[in-house]
Amino acid sequence: MADSLTTLHIIMLCTLAYCAGLIDSVGGGGLIQIPALFNVLPTAPEASLLGTNKLAAVCGTTVAARTYIGRVHIAWSLVLPAAITAFVMAFLGAATVSLIPRGVLRPLVIALIVVMAFYVFWKKDFGKLQRPLKIGTRERVLAVLIGGVIGFYDGLLGPGTGSFLIFLFIRFFAFDFLQASASAKFVNIATNIAALAFFVPSGNVLYLIGIPMAAFNILGAFTGTWVAMKHGTGFVRIMFLSLLVLLIFKLAYDIV
Repeated sequence: MADSLTTLHIIMLCTLAYCAGLIDSVGGGGLIQIPALFNVLPTAPEASLLGTNKLAAVCGTTVAARTYIGRVHIAWSLVLPAAITAFVMAFLGAATVSLIPRGVLRPLVIALIVVMAFYVFWKKDFGKLQRPLKIGTRERVLAVLIGGVIGFYDGLLGPGTGSFLIFLFIRFFAFDFLQASASAKFVNIATNIAALAFFVPSGNVLYLIGIPMAAFNILGAFTGTWVAMKHGTGFVRIMFLSLLVLLIFKLAYDIV
């Protein structure tokens, strides 16, 4: 691997890692980073590329989450249970990867994303305003269920995890787009760490690539969160819809 890796490869991957961190301000950095790794290093083991992606992603996501703290209200009584459950279920999702064919799941995922896109597009006030929410047992149970389902999905398949979290946080907890995006980061951190708990001990992280990619993913995350906070929920809504369209085309292309 080291012999076939050139400076140009690293520059390309770092540039795309920066773009991934930028896009991940509203979720979906994996749309850029994972294809980049597979195209630049086509002969590398799949597990090593996925592990390297998670290393870079968790660094950028952690920095983005830290940037939001103090600037965006985080409903910790909902986010923490969701993150803990997501961590556990991401383990289980990763463990069942070989049991469920991914080709069976992709059409279902596309259908769900299409429904989300139409819902957000037609419901003009969706995610624009943060409404007061009384957090009780029902809301905490919903948070656990959301974290569990999305965590399992992230361990099993992955694409669109951040988008699903943002949509569900807005739909069920009346968050605005900015608050939902910030909250989703903490759940994403949990699922990424769960994945790395598999990849690191098994030696499936390419540190020579992963560390510089992580640095540029962090720079992209700084830029993305700054832009999101500066331009507010309306801008994040547009970015979110654009990301859903990209997800639909990307997953459809994978099936074809």
